[in-house]
Amino acid sequence: MQHSHLRPASTHGRYSAKNNTKPVNFTCVAPGAQRVTLMGDFNDWDPSAHPMKRQPDGAWILQIQLNHGPHHYLFSIDGKGTLDQRAQGIVRNEKDEKVSLITIS
Repeated sequence: MQHSHLRPASTHGRYSAKNNTKPVNFTCVAPGAQRVTLMGDFNDWDPSAHPMKRQPDGAWILQIQLNHGPHHYLFSIDGKGTLDQRAQGIVRNEKDEKVSLITIS
């Protein structure tokens, strides 16, 4: 009898990284959007994991804790992956898609 695993093994969480994180602010200017979220390598690219909060000026903000090192991410604006115009850089992921880059030091 074969056992199927519900979730693939992850390298995250094998050691405590609590002390290696710092708060990072993300801002997305999308005044006409109904919903903006943050997705990236830190949440398995889950567009529902980090909803952003609309501000009166039309910007959307979110603060999350990130580990030190490079992170790839996109904003999801009404379901469409969008690059961060204020990102430190633009890189290509393993699928050769453009994603935003932020490096936490």
